[in-house]
Amino acid sequence: MSEQTQNKLTLVPLVLMIFTSVFGFANMPRSFYLMGYAAIPWYILSAFTFFLPFAFMMAEYGAAFKNERGGIYSWMEKSVGPKYAFIGTFMWYASYVVWMVNICSAIWIPFSNALFGSDITASWGVMGLKSTQVLGILGICWILSVTYIANKGLKNITKVTSIGGTFVALLNIVLLIGAAAVLLANGGHFAEPVLSDAGNGFFHAPNPKYQSGLSILSFLVFALFAYGGIEAVGGLVDQTEKAEKTFPRGVAISAFIISIAYSLGVFLCGLFTNWADVLSAKNVHMGNVAYVLMKNLGYQLGHSFGAAEPTSLLLGIWMARFVGLSMFLCLSGAFFTLCYAPLKQMIEGTPAQLWPKKLTLLHKTTGMPANAMWAQCGIIIAFILMITFGGEGASKFFNKLVLMTNVAMTLPYMFLSGAFASFKKKQEIHKPFEVFKSYRSALIASVIVTLTVGFANFFTIIEPAMNGEIDDTIWMIAGPAVFSIIALVLYGRQGKANSSDSENIA
Repeated sequence: MSEQTQNKLTLVPLVLMIFTSVFGFANMPRSFYLMGYAAIPWYILSAFTFFLPFAFMMAEYGAAFKNERGGIYSWMEKSVGPKYAFIGTFMWYASYVVWMVNICSAIWIPFSNALFGSDITASWGVMGLKSTQVLGILGICWILSVTYIANKGLKNITKVTSIGGTFVALLNIVLLIGAAAVLLANGGHFAEPVLSDAGNGFFHAPNPKYQSGLSILSFLVFALFAYGGIEAVGGLVDQTEKAEKTFPRGVAISAFIISIAYSLGVFLCGLFTNWADVLSAKNVHMGNVAYVLMKNLGYQLGHSFGAAEPTSLLLGIWMARFVGLSMFLCLSGAFFTLCYAPLKQMIEGTPAQLWPKKLTLLHKTTGMPANAMWAQCGIIIAFILMITFGGEGASKFFNKLVLMTNVAMTLPYMFLSGAFASFKKKQEIHKPFEVFKSYRSALIASVIVTLTVGFANFFTIIEPAMNGEIDDTIWMIAGPAVFSIIALVLYGRQGKANSSDSENIA
């Protein structure tokens, strides 16, 4: 029996893989920092208008195309057409490459918190190298290690994602039990009151920057993007045991857990954290708020139960270390999945003529696209070297590249949801699992999800311009345009290759 057959994904590893790919623990403290309890209605709205229907679409696609190795490309190609599928898939893949470049350096922040109880990466200078250059070298070591381990087979990836998913689940349990313990010790008193002189906390943000209608709407984009990533595991359908049943069940279970976890997590933050006392300081920002908030949980646990001040502070430091370790492992799990799954869908799903033959070869025993993964590794290393050693100009270029992918990363959701109605209409496609029983319900879901993502992207694009940053808006528009042009040029190679083959035959 081959290793591929032995190591088929079962339900629990699949759920953990989806969970680590989609759920971001930091999104909850960040949401509380931005909007307080008022973040919860937006998460609920995003869950019903985007995440749950989109997750069920992915489950239907996955069950119908369980034998296809190309993931989302195969889904869109068979539902609409090859050109439509390739543009959407290429745009989606390019954004994940930029994400991995970012994470290669950013992952050392939770690592630092795990070791030292705080982020000291800014002081990591050695042998005349600046901290950013040290982080760049560490990032290169990281992507080389991940690529090497991932190439050994899916079993190694599921091990890492299972550990990451387990620690994040444990982190949520700590948040739940810790918040409840503080609430109990304080006699049921909420640190951040739901009702106050300012109004109902579910409809009024404590953050002074989120008072206008424009700023509040911008949070919809944040809530929507917090649910992104479930389509990345679409390429694993063919490696899932009893895929027509296991895959949709895994997607459905993950979707419900993640939807509930986000809203509950935001609410729990208010049980032990007063926004004005803890989060209004100038040194608190989106990058460190998760550690600040959970460090406060540790401190409040000690303080609420009568521990001495030094003991309470020490509890806070150890809580920050636990959060750092958990988030490091979670990011590691997501990275292992996303360094493989999107690339697999690109290489195995799209026409072979688009790529050099070596990139399409799979490892004989593991079934991994080894050559393509090492080529991807080389591209990421080149970006890291350019950013960390290329000076200010290179850094500015990468910032523009990030802006270009902000919209490009979510446009494929519109491609997928837009293709769903066509998928349902094609009677020749066997559909062993169906949530949307009729074409009408599928069309309604398709329109709602597409419009929701479209609105979020439109708002993301115009928001910088309305704040005077027109350049950022232009770069966001340029991203999808440039990626589409590159995709069309690559796709044109297939036509040339086919023409050349025809001439040779003649």
